[in-house]
Amino acid sequence: MSDTFDVIVIGGGPGGYVGAIRAAQLGLKTACVENRGTLGGTCLNVGCIPSKALLQSSHLFEEANHSFASHGIKIAKVELDLPSMLGRKDEVVKQLTTGIEFLFKKNKVTYLKGTGRISKAARGAHQVAVKDASGKEAVYTAKYVMIATGSESTPLPGLTIDEQQIVTSTGALKLSKVPKSMVVIGAGVIGLEMGSVWRRLGAEVTVIEFLDVILPPMDGEVRKQMQRILEKQGMKFVLGHKVTKATPGTGGVSLTIEPAKGGAATTMTADVVLVSVGRRPYTQSLGLAEAGVAMDKRGFVTVDQHFQTNIEGIFAIGDVIGGMMLAHKAEDEGVSCAEIMAGHTAHINYDAIASVVYTWPEVAGVGKTEEQLKEKGIGYKTGKFPFTANSRARCNADTDGFVKVLADEKTDQVLGCHIIGPEAGDLIMEVSVAMEMGASSEDIARTCHAHPQLGEAVKEAALNIEKRAIHI
Repeated sequence: MSDTFDVIVIGGGPGGYVGAIRAAQLGLKTACVENRGTLGGTCLNVGCIPSKALLQSSHLFEEANHSFASHGIKIAKVELDLPSMLGRKDEVVKQLTTGIEFLFKKNKVTYLKGTGRISKAARGAHQVAVKDASGKEAVYTAKYVMIATGSESTPLPGLTIDEQQIVTSTGALKLSKVPKSMVVIGAGVIGLEMGSVWRRLGAEVTVIEFLDVILPPMDGEVRKQMQRILEKQGMKFVLGHKVTKATPGTGGVSLTIEPAKGGAATTMTADVVLVSVGRRPYTQSLGLAEAGVAMDKRGFVTVDQHFQTNIEGIFAIGDVIGGMMLAHKAEDEGVSCAEIMAGHTAHINYDAIASVVYTWPEVAGVGKTEEQLKEKGIGYKTGKFPFTANSRARCNADTDGFVKVLADEKTDQVLGCHIIGPEAGDLIMEVSVAMEMGASSEDIARTCHAHPQLGEAVKEAALNIEKRAIHI
């Protein structure tokens, strides 16, 4: 194997492996370093993919238990086979990780298994040392280095993660039995998704959040309605509080909880505690400080508009540079970074990148929220449409939620869209494309949507910008 490459990517997650493939497509001799043993990073191995597999399985379990009867489907007894459910999740992960290895071979990307660090930074000839599982180290040279090491769960003072009783999302994906009670610390995407999985399977779930709202920084109206929906499903919320201590024992985990703004502490006990208070960039042992790569006070790698660090030829993308910590954002950055390395121009419209919460109903948002528009003093118009008035949602018995479209009050250009409802994550993409193309709400409203479909709710919300919605 040659030890010289055009590009070495450190990190085989969504941003890294996609960036490596794109670089190879552009004719650059490319290697990708990954120490996990499988490609796909946190997202594919212990994040987005396994959690969505469990969300789908647990949703079907809950539907069979509570909703099939209304469709005329009678089931005497529904039993949970948790090992099979977890096994299916693992098989989905295996199929996709091996699929990436196939794509590497297809595109002639060299897969370097081990832990990578920048051992020498020299213009046009950066060196990356890769240590394999046996401890053997090899050094490779590249004109360009792309740092794509992602992020890891942020720890919480006073809590020690054991991935048994006090778990991160990694441990929450492989619990051997359904806990009677679970406390989720953090009302963000990960906490609500994994909390939903175990609530559906039978756990009593309580979510403790430091802020007074769930799902920051999503649209305020969306946050409020989603909390009501989740509470109706059985999830409990303790907002404006913090957990200061957690002690595991034979009877569960004892938690000490205090009001965020000060006050008397209280205690509660749970079988399992899920810590999901955010993620921090993974930059340890990469040799960044030694190479002189600049980082901010929070540990994120600092880059310019072309993803280049302060060291020429060393680039960084994805969670490690901050911003929206989303797999699809990292993928787009990986592609753009590779294109820049190859001498092409590249562009990412961050305002058109959607965020999705895969609870049920789903929550999705793209562009500006009403709060952000008000803060910036931007005049806007609002069009809303409820799924209760959508024919397909009625047929499916999934009528919770609404679509809200925000448009500039003068130009009618779409500034944002926020959805709670069935398949919201898919529906939002229509608006993402519209925003990428600079479309107006009238463009969406004038586009003929098939009937009956959930997407008609998007059209009706756009129509309602000018109070022209037909079905409300």
